[in-house]
Amino acid sequence: MNWTGFDTWIVVIGSLCAAACALPGCFLVLRKMSMMGDAISHAVLPGLAIAFLVTGTRTSVSMFIGAAIAGVLTALFTQWISKFGNVDRGAAMGIVFTTLFAIGLLLIGRAADHVDLDPGCVLYGAIELTPLDTLSLAGFQVPRAAIVNGVILVANVLLVSLLYKELKLSSFDPDLADTLGYSSQFLHYLLMTMVAVTTVAAFESVGSIIVIAMLIVPPATALLLTNDLFKMLLIATAAAVLASIMGHLGALVVPGWLGFESTTTSGMITLASGLIFAAAWILSPSEGLVTKWRKNHPHEEFSPIQEGQV
Repeated sequence: MNWTGFDTWIVVIGSLCAAACALPGCFLVLRKMSMMGDAISHAVLPGLAIAFLVTGTRTSVSMFIGAAIAGVLTALFTQWISKFGNVDRGAAMGIVFTTLFAIGLLLIGRAADHVDLDPGCVLYGAIELTPLDTLSLAGFQVPRAAIVNGVILVANVLLVSLLYKELKLSSFDPDLADTLGYSSQFLHYLLMTMVAVTTVAAFESVGSIIVIAMLIVPPATALLLTNDLFKMLLIATAAAVLASIMGHLGALVVPGWLGFESTTTSGMITLASGLIFAAAWILSPSEGLVTKWRKNHPHEEFSPIQEGQV
Protein backbone atom coordinates (compact mmCIF):
# COMPACT_ATOMS: atom_id res chain seq x y z
CA MET A 1 0.00 0.00 0.00
CA ASN A 2 1.44 3.35 -1.09
CA TRP A 3 0.20 6.19 1.14
CA THR A 4 0.58 9.64 -0.43
CA GLY A 5 -0.42 13.20 0.33
CA PHE A 6 -3.51 12.59 -1.81
CA ASP A 7 -4.60 9.84 0.55
CA THR A 8 -4.18 12.15 3.53
CA TRP A 9 -6.35 14.81 1.93
CA ILE A 10 -8.99 12.23 0.99
CA VAL A 11 -9.20 11.10 4.64
CA VAL A 12 -9.29 14.73 5.87
CA ILE A 13 -12.08 15.65 3.43
CA GLY A 14 -14.05 12.50 4.26
CA SER A 15 -13.68 13.15 7.99
CA LEU A 16 -14.78 16.78 7.73
CA CYS A 17 -17.74 15.80 5.58
CA ALA A 18 -18.79 12.93 7.85
CA ALA A 19 -18.42 14.95 11.06
CA ALA A 20 -20.41 17.85 9.60
CA CYS A 21 -23.23 15.44 8.69
CA ALA A 22 -23.18 13.63 12.05
CA LEU A 23 -24.07 16.73 14.12
CA PRO A 24 -27.47 17.54 12.54
CA GLY A 25 -27.96 13.81 12.03
CA CYS A 26 -28.14 13.31 15.80
CA PHE A 27 -31.19 15.57 15.98
CA LEU A 28 -32.79 13.85 12.98
CA VAL A 29 -32.44 10.48 14.72
CA LEU A 30 -33.83 11.82 18.01
CA ARG A 31 -36.79 13.39 16.19
CA LYS A 32 -37.43 10.12 14.31
CA MET A 33 -36.87 11.96 11.03
CA SER A 34 -34.00 9.91 9.62
CA MET A 35 -35.61 9.70 6.19
CA MET A 36 -35.62 13.49 5.91
CA GLY A 37 -31.87 13.39 5.35
CA ASP A 38 -32.43 10.87 2.56
CA ALA A 39 -35.18 13.03 1.08
CA ILE A 40 -33.07 16.19 1.09
CA SER A 41 -29.97 14.43 -0.28
CA HIS A 42 -31.98 13.24 -3.28
CA ALA A 43 -34.04 16.39 -3.75
CA VAL A 44 -31.02 18.66 -4.27
CA LEU A 45 -30.72 17.34 -7.82
CA PRO A 46 -33.35 19.62 -9.39
CA GLY A 47 -31.72 22.57 -7.61
CA LEU A 48 -28.41 21.72 -9.25
CA ALA A 49 -29.92 21.32 -12.69
CA ILE A 50 -32.05 24.48 -12.48
CA ALA A 51 -29.06 26.48 -11.23
CA PHE A 52 -27.09 25.41 -14.30
CA LEU A 53 -29.95 25.98 -16.74
CA VAL A 54 -30.56 29.48 -15.32
CA THR A 55 -26.94 30.63 -15.03
CA GLY A 56 -25.37 28.56 -17.81
CA THR A 57 -22.35 27.81 -15.61
CA ARG A 58 -21.26 25.20 -13.07
CA THR A 59 -19.79 27.69 -10.64
CA SER A 60 -19.79 26.46 -7.07
CA VAL A 61 -21.77 29.42 -5.73
CA SER A 62 -24.71 29.08 -8.12
CA MET A 63 -24.85 25.30 -7.70
CA PHE A 64 -24.65 25.61 -3.92
CA ILE A 65 -27.46 28.18 -3.77
CA GLY A 66 -29.70 26.19 -6.12
CA ALA A 67 -29.21 22.94 -4.24
CA ALA A 68 -29.64 24.57 -0.82
CA ILE A 69 -32.95 26.16 -1.91
CA ALA A 70 -34.14 22.77 -3.21
CA GLY A 71 -33.22 21.14 0.10
CA VAL A 72 -35.11 23.70 2.16
CA LEU A 73 -38.14 23.44 -0.15
CA THR A 74 -38.12 19.68 0.39
CA ALA A 75 -38.59 20.21 4.12
CA LEU A 76 -41.32 22.81 3.49
CA PHE A 77 -43.23 20.66 0.99
CA THR A 78 -43.03 17.64 3.30
CA GLN A 79 -44.41 19.65 6.22
CA TRP A 80 -47.20 21.15 4.11
CA ILE A 81 -48.30 17.82 2.61
CA SER A 82 -48.24 16.18 6.03
CA LYS A 83 -50.12 19.03 7.73
CA PHE A 84 -52.68 20.12 5.12
CA GLY A 85 -53.07 16.84 3.27
CA ASN A 86 -53.46 14.77 6.43
CA VAL A 87 -50.74 12.44 5.17
CA ASP A 88 -48.31 10.50 7.33
CA ARG A 89 -44.94 12.30 7.53
CA GLY A 90 -43.06 9.28 6.16
CA ALA A 91 -45.41 9.09 3.18
CA ALA A 92 -45.08 12.83 2.63
CA MET A 93 -41.29 12.49 2.54
CA GLY A 94 -41.58 9.69 0.01
CA ILE A 95 -43.90 11.72 -2.21
CA VAL A 96 -41.69 14.81 -2.17
CA PHE A 97 -38.25 13.31 -2.55
CA THR A 98 -39.15 10.75 -5.25
CA THR A 99 -40.92 13.42 -7.30
CA LEU A 100 -38.11 15.96 -6.96
CA PHE A 101 -35.47 13.29 -7.52
CA ALA A 102 -37.13 12.21 -10.77
CA ILE A 103 -37.44 15.83 -11.91
CA GLY A 104 -33.78 16.36 -11.04
CA LEU A 105 -32.62 13.37 -13.08
CA LEU A 106 -34.64 14.55 -16.08
CA LEU A 107 -33.25 18.08 -15.81
CA ILE A 108 -29.68 16.86 -15.34
CA GLY A 109 -30.13 14.63 -18.41
CA ARG A 110 -31.20 17.72 -20.35
CA ALA A 111 -28.32 19.81 -19.01
CA ALA A 112 -25.85 17.03 -19.75
CA ASP A 113 -26.54 17.49 -23.47
CA HIS A 114 -24.81 20.86 -23.23
CA VAL A 115 -22.12 20.28 -20.62
CA ASP A 116 -20.36 17.46 -18.81
CA LEU A 117 -22.77 17.20 -15.87
CA ASP A 118 -22.63 13.54 -14.92
CA PRO A 119 -25.55 12.14 -12.89
CA GLY A 120 -23.32 9.31 -11.67
CA CYS A 121 -20.88 11.78 -10.14
CA VAL A 122 -23.75 13.56 -8.41
CA LEU A 123 -25.07 10.27 -7.03
CA TYR A 124 -21.82 8.62 -5.96
CA GLY A 125 -19.39 11.52 -5.60
CA ALA A 126 -15.73 11.64 -6.55
CA ILE A 127 -13.84 12.00 -3.30
CA GLU A 128 -10.72 10.48 -4.88
CA LEU A 129 -10.49 13.49 -7.22
CA THR A 130 -11.15 16.24 -4.66
CA PRO A 131 -7.44 16.86 -3.87
CA LEU A 132 -6.97 18.00 -7.49
CA ASP A 133 -9.30 21.01 -7.12
CA THR A 134 -7.34 23.37 -4.87
CA LEU A 135 -7.51 26.94 -3.64
CA SER A 136 -4.73 29.06 -2.19
CA LEU A 137 -5.11 29.47 1.58
CA ALA A 138 -2.41 31.28 3.58
CA GLY A 139 0.10 30.44 0.86
CA PHE A 140 -0.81 26.74 0.78
CA GLN A 141 -2.79 24.85 -1.86
CA VAL A 142 -5.75 23.34 -0.03
CA PRO A 143 -8.48 21.23 -1.69
CA ARG A 144 -11.64 23.27 -2.12
CA ALA A 145 -13.73 20.40 -0.71
CA ALA A 146 -11.71 20.53 2.53
CA ILE A 147 -12.39 24.26 2.86
CA VAL A 148 -16.11 23.95 2.08
CA ASN A 149 -16.73 21.00 4.41
CA GLY A 150 -14.52 22.55 7.08
CA VAL A 151 -16.53 25.76 7.02
CA ILE A 152 -19.79 23.80 7.23
CA LEU A 153 -18.46 21.76 10.15
CA VAL A 154 -17.45 24.90 12.06
CA ALA A 155 -20.84 26.50 11.31
CA ASN A 156 -22.68 23.39 12.55
CA VAL A 157 -20.59 23.25 15.73
CA LEU A 158 -21.31 26.91 16.43
CA LEU A 159 -25.03 26.57 15.72
CA VAL A 160 -25.40 23.47 17.90
CA SER A 161 -23.36 25.12 20.68
CA LEU A 162 -25.39 28.34 20.63
CA LEU A 163 -28.79 26.62 20.41
CA TYR A 164 -27.97 23.41 22.27
CA LYS A 165 -30.65 23.86 24.94
CA GLU A 166 -33.32 24.94 22.45
CA LEU A 167 -32.59 22.12 19.97
CA LYS A 168 -32.51 19.58 22.79
CA LEU A 169 -35.82 20.74 24.26
CA SER A 170 -37.62 20.92 20.91
CA SER A 171 -36.35 17.44 19.99
CA PHE A 172 -37.65 15.77 23.16
CA ASP A 173 -40.70 17.93 23.98
CA PRO A 174 -41.75 20.46 21.29
CA ASP A 175 -44.88 21.45 23.21
CA LEU A 176 -42.84 22.41 26.25
CA ALA A 177 -40.46 24.33 23.99
CA ASP A 178 -43.40 26.34 22.62
CA THR A 179 -44.67 26.97 26.13
CA LEU A 180 -41.28 28.32 27.23
CA GLY A 181 -41.13 30.65 24.21
CA TYR A 182 -38.85 28.58 21.96
CA SER A 183 -40.69 28.14 18.68
CA SER A 184 -40.42 24.43 17.87
CA GLN A 185 -41.50 25.13 14.29
CA PHE A 186 -38.74 27.71 13.79
CA LEU A 187 -36.19 25.31 15.28
CA HIS A 188 -37.52 22.55 13.00
CA TYR A 189 -36.98 24.63 9.86
CA LEU A 190 -33.61 25.82 11.15
CA LEU A 191 -32.54 22.20 11.56
CA MET A 192 -33.86 21.37 8.09
CA THR A 193 -31.86 24.27 6.67
CA MET A 194 -28.77 22.99 8.46
CA VAL A 195 -29.34 19.53 7.00
CA ALA A 196 -29.91 20.95 3.51
CA VAL A 197 -26.77 23.10 3.53
CA THR A 198 -24.66 20.29 5.01
CA THR A 199 -25.99 17.87 2.43
CA VAL A 200 -25.19 20.23 -0.43
CA ALA A 201 -21.66 20.75 0.84
CA ALA A 202 -21.14 17.02 1.30
CA PHE A 203 -22.66 15.49 -1.83
CA GLU A 204 -19.96 16.88 -4.15
CA SER A 205 -17.40 14.85 -2.23
CA VAL A 206 -19.29 11.67 -1.35
CA GLY A 207 -22.41 11.81 -3.54
CA SER A 208 -26.03 12.35 -2.62
CA ILE A 209 -26.78 8.70 -1.91
CA ILE A 210 -23.86 8.24 0.50
CA VAL A 211 -24.76 11.39 2.47
CA ILE A 212 -27.66 9.56 4.14
CA ALA A 213 -25.20 7.11 5.71
CA MET A 214 -23.13 9.99 7.08
CA LEU A 215 -26.24 11.67 8.48
CA ILE A 216 -27.79 8.64 10.16
CA VAL A 217 -25.41 5.73 10.84
CA PRO A 218 -22.93 7.49 13.20
CA PRO A 219 -25.76 9.09 15.25
CA ALA A 220 -27.57 5.74 15.42
CA THR A 221 -24.33 4.15 16.60
CA ALA A 222 -23.94 6.81 19.28
CA LEU A 223 -27.52 6.33 20.46
CA LEU A 224 -26.72 2.68 21.21
CA LEU A 225 -23.83 3.75 23.44
CA THR A 226 -25.29 6.65 25.42
CA ASN A 227 -28.53 8.36 26.45
CA ASP A 228 -26.82 11.72 27.01
CA LEU A 229 -27.19 14.14 24.08
CA PHE A 230 -23.82 15.83 24.56
CA LYS A 231 -22.02 12.49 24.66
CA MET A 232 -24.09 11.36 21.68
CA LEU A 233 -22.84 14.29 19.62
CA LEU A 234 -19.22 13.53 20.56
CA ILE A 235 -19.51 9.78 19.91
CA ALA A 236 -21.31 10.31 16.59
CA THR A 237 -18.58 12.69 15.43
CA ALA A 238 -15.84 10.27 16.51
CA ALA A 239 -17.60 7.35 14.78
CA ALA A 240 -17.94 9.40 11.59
CA VAL A 241 -14.24 10.28 11.56
CA LEU A 242 -13.25 6.68 12.34
CA ALA A 243 -15.44 5.43 9.49
CA SER A 244 -13.72 7.83 7.08
CA ILE A 245 -10.27 6.59 8.08
CA MET A 246 -11.28 2.92 7.98
CA GLY A 247 -13.16 3.44 4.72
CA HIS A 248 -10.23 4.86 2.78
CA LEU A 249 -7.83 2.29 4.22
CA GLY A 250 -10.30 -0.39 3.21
CA ALA A 251 -10.58 1.06 -0.30
CA LEU A 252 -6.80 0.76 -0.66
CA VAL A 253 -6.37 -2.70 0.86
CA VAL A 254 -9.55 -4.79 0.58
CA PRO A 255 -9.86 -4.94 -3.26
CA GLY A 256 -6.45 -6.64 -3.43
CA TRP A 257 -7.65 -9.34 -1.03
CA LEU A 258 -10.63 -10.07 -3.28
CA GLY A 259 -8.80 -9.85 -6.59
CA PHE A 260 -10.31 -6.51 -7.65
CA GLU A 261 -8.35 -3.56 -8.96
CA SER A 262 -10.07 -0.86 -6.91
CA THR A 263 -13.28 0.33 -5.29
CA THR A 264 -14.77 3.68 -4.28
CA THR A 265 -13.76 5.30 -1.02
CA SER A 266 -17.30 6.64 -0.51
CA GLY A 267 -18.73 3.15 -0.64
CA MET A 268 -16.11 1.82 1.75
CA ILE A 269 -16.76 4.66 4.20
CA THR A 270 -20.41 3.64 4.25
CA LEU A 271 -19.45 0.01 4.79
CA ALA A 272 -17.12 1.02 7.62
CA SER A 273 -19.97 3.02 9.21
CA GLY A 274 -22.15 -0.08 9.06
CA LEU A 275 -19.44 -2.24 10.65
CA ILE A 276 -18.96 0.27 13.49
CA PHE A 277 -22.72 0.28 14.04
CA ALA A 278 -22.76 -3.52 14.08
CA ALA A 279 -19.99 -3.56 16.70
CA ALA A 280 -21.93 -1.10 18.87
CA TRP A 281 -25.12 -3.12 18.41
CA ILE A 282 -23.37 -6.27 19.63
CA LEU A 283 -21.19 -4.78 22.38
CA SER A 284 -23.19 -1.82 23.69
CA PRO A 285 -23.13 -1.90 27.53
CA SER A 286 -26.85 -1.12 27.74
CA GLU A 287 -28.45 -2.11 24.43
CA GLY A 288 -25.97 -4.63 23.02
CA LEU A 289 -26.86 -8.20 22.09
CA VAL A 290 -24.21 -9.57 24.45
CA THR A 291 -25.53 -7.50 27.36
CA LYS A 292 -29.14 -8.54 26.74
CA TRP A 293 -28.14 -12.18 26.41
CA ARG A 294 -26.27 -12.07 29.72
CA LYS A 295 -29.24 -10.46 31.44
CA ASN A 296 -31.48 -13.26 30.22
CA HIS A 297 -28.90 -15.99 30.93
CA PRO A 298 -26.95 -14.78 33.99
CA HIS A 299 -25.32 -18.17 34.71
CA GLU A 300 -24.29 -19.09 31.17
CA GLU A 301 -21.39 -18.09 28.95
CA PHE A 302 -22.30 -16.19 25.79
CA SER A 303 -21.71 -18.30 22.69
CA PRO A 304 -23.43 -18.24 19.29
CA ILE A 305 -23.23 -22.08 19.26
CA GLN A 306 -24.80 -23.73 22.27
CA GLU A 307 -23.48 -26.97 23.69
CA GLY A 308 -25.01 -29.96 21.96
CA GLN A 309 -25.69 -28.07 18.72
CA VAL A 310 -22.37 -28.92 17.04
